[in-house]
Amino acid sequence: MSAFSLFPSLLAYQQVGPLIIRVVLGLTLAYFGYEKILGRGQSSGSNSRTYGAVEIFISLFLIIGLYTQLAALLNVVILIIKIGLKFKEDKLLSAGINYYILLLAMAVSLLFTGAGFLALGSLF
Repeated sequence: MSAFSLFPSLLAYQQVGPLIIRVVLGLTLAYFGYEKILGRGQSSGSNSRTYGAVEIFISLFLIIGLYTQLAALLNVVILIIKIGLKFKEDKLLSAGINYYILLLAMAVSLLFTGAGFLALGSLF
């Protein structure tokens, strides 16, 4: 327990944080992949169906909590590529870049915290 916490009783549920982050990140990545499979992808970089299928595959691992750190690492790579492409297109300070930076921060946090509560990977 931390003496500086405003709500020390909530610290007992600290494993819920990574659960929320990985499910939201997984659902967001699944949506990106789904849009690419339908041919409506509008992100920087590849909008191919194969790339969309890879995003959906990674998102499933995030959502169920299996190999979360590997899935987060792959997501970090994807997001760094997207941010790099935005930089190359001189769109680094555009509104869409903030979204990618937030998703990148979520993926990096999962690298350090792991899957959290209700992860399939914790059963093995």
